[in-house]
Amino acid sequence: MEKNPYILQMRHITKEFPGVRALDDVTLEVKTGTIHAICGENGAGKSTLMKVLSGVYPYGSYDGDILFSGEVMKFKNIKESENAGIAIIHQELTMIPELSITENIFMGNEITERGLIDWTAQRTKTKEMLSKVGLSLDPDTLIKHLGVGQQQMVEIAKALSKNVKLLILDEPTSALNETDSANLLALMKELKAGGMTCIMISHKLNEIADVSDAVTVIRDGKTVEDFEVEEGKVDEDRIIKAMVGRSIENRYPEHVSHPGEIIFEVDDWCVEDPDVEGRLVCKNSSFYVRAGEIVGFAGLMGAGRTELMRSIFGKNYGKYISGVIKIRGKEVKIDSVSSAIKHGIAYVPEDRKNLGLNLLDSVKTTVVSAFLKKITGMFLLDHAKEAEAAEEYRNSLQIKTASIDVGVSTLSGGNQQKVVLSKWMFTEPEILILDEPTRGIDVGAKYEIYKLINELADSGKAVVLVSSELPELLGMADRIYTIFEGSITGELSREEANQESLMKKMTITTAS
Repeated sequence: MEKNPYILQMRHITKEFPGVRALDDVTLEVKTGTIHAICGENGAGKSTLMKVLSGVYPYGSYDGDILFSGEVMKFKNIKESENAGIAIIHQELTMIPELSITENIFMGNEITERGLIDWTAQRTKTKEMLSKVGLSLDPDTLIKHLGVGQQQMVEIAKALSKNVKLLILDEPTSALNETDSANLLALMKELKAGGMTCIMISHKLNEIADVSDAVTVIRDGKTVEDFEVEEGKVDEDRIIKAMVGRSIENRYPEHVSHPGEIIFEVDDWCVEDPDVEGRLVCKNSSFYVRAGEIVGFAGLMGAGRTELMRSIFGKNYGKYISGVIKIRGKEVKIDSVSSAIKHGIAYVPEDRKNLGLNLLDSVKTTVVSAFLKKITGMFLLDHAKEAEAAEEYRNSLQIKTASIDVGVSTLSGGNQQKVVLSKWMFTEPEILILDEPTRGIDVGAKYEIYKLINELADSGKAVVLVSSELPELLGMADRIYTIFEGSITGELSREEANQESLMKKMTITTAS
């Protein structure tokens, strides 16, 4: 009898929620010892499919069959799928910051001797697991002292400690810099060479092209493409067309800007690290933005882009040392977030879940939350106006949700980002700071957000766009500032800028 080449077969999976069919007859087959990419727009059903696989949605709550290593599986919870050899590394890391690497790796799976935890054995095993993922760290190091890239590797080490056969990575590089991303992709190739199977959910087509052996595309809860590929020869246009149901000839909308007067100026801005006395996270930073202009900020992870933007937005990061903010040529004092909002500044943070949203709120409540005064009459909220505003943004930004009354925590990442954008657009700002506005968002949703950014600029807004993706800055910005170690090191026009010139200025210490 011929051996089954597939480690995983998900057949005719259908999953329904009240009013929504999240998965509709989805089929997925993953060959043993391969890297299989799953693509799709936000809300397409990728995460739901993985939750079905891992037992988050237990057997009986969906239709269809799961075969793992040729056997039918009926997982009732995550523990059962882990015991079978399936592990998921989620986009939002799940480590406990105040505990050590060892404690995190063996939590709930401790090595015991006569009823007591064998710390020596756990540390030895931790060192062994860390070595497999290319880390030489002290097992007693607290997670909070690690960078995001290192934390990601520790998550994988934790999975390897459980004798995993199928490793699922959900947007594994969305919060990593280029070096850490390259290290992670290299590790995936090593694991594959050692016989492990990986599923990678990703929006980054260049990474899919680099490592994947096969691609499955899901759209609106259905499998629309499923094909094997040669390494490095993924047809990106084919994937995009399958994801969005149309071909995106140009990933950035055509746009001609018409900048007006200078609206926003920051001069000689200096801010001290909130945790390290004497360390400046913003060093004499100066820049300006005109009405109708999109100004980009480029820098490697840790360069100080977010620190600069958060400190400007009501001094809500770090210790202010010196510097001046001017709006339309007039110096203004902005000492709080509410003051920033009153002066017409809005800030869409890079960390939407912790800084952009209250995950306990509904879509409706979130949209109006930054400017309640706008819908308040006689000291009471006008709930009709609240619903009207939420519906308006739900339609104009095409937010996929069954209702404006559902919790924002139930939405996909891309739709959560659209809700955050709605919240700040509701404040009717003059100056809009967008920090990684398309992180973790698929190409179709990105295109919609790009069009929105252009519309904001065309309406006379001054737009600041912070992004780790250089093609995004080159495709969207009229001018680009570069930052390195808290200092602005250069300024390039759209015509002058390319990836090489930006990278050069992102890795030098003196302003040119």
